[in-house]
Amino acid sequence: MTKTGYQSRRDLRERAFQALFSMEQGQDEFLEATQFAFLFDKEVEDAETVDVPAFLLTLTKGVSDHKAELDALISEKLKKGWTLERLTLVDKTLLRLGLYEIKYHEDTPPLVALNEIIEIAKCYSDKTSAKFINGLLSQFISAEKSDETADEV
Repeated sequence: MTKTGYQSRRDLRERAFQALFSMEQGQDEFLEATQFAFLFDKEVEDAETVDVPAFLLTLTKGVSDHKAELDALISEKLKKGWTLERLTLVDKTLLRLGLYEIKYHEDTPPLVALNEIIEIAKCYSDKTSAKFINGLLSQFISAEKSDETADEV
């Protein structure tokens, strides 16, 4: 977990990744996983209620709700002979999170979402995975720009 930028959007993306990863392990439901990822390094009194930031909830719930669609889109971009099942759970989770933000979170420019997920990949995976994630998700940004250009003509 990054110590700087406490509750920054990057920190919340990282916590969304952690919640989604936990959910993939079958440990928690959406809300439990999100709350745990948000609170795990905070000191909270038992009676104190803590509001989980909407951005974190949106990312976690959005990826969870669109998982099948995100997986299908990612699978289409994989090289021949590769399947989603062949990817590590870390990489799959990062790809889903990044693609969700690129496709569905209009408040975040696609290139910002891509850069942020690459930085998180560098923390939780290796350089090869970060490059792979960059290459795969960049295809969606290129396709999105092509669609926007076609709409303008």
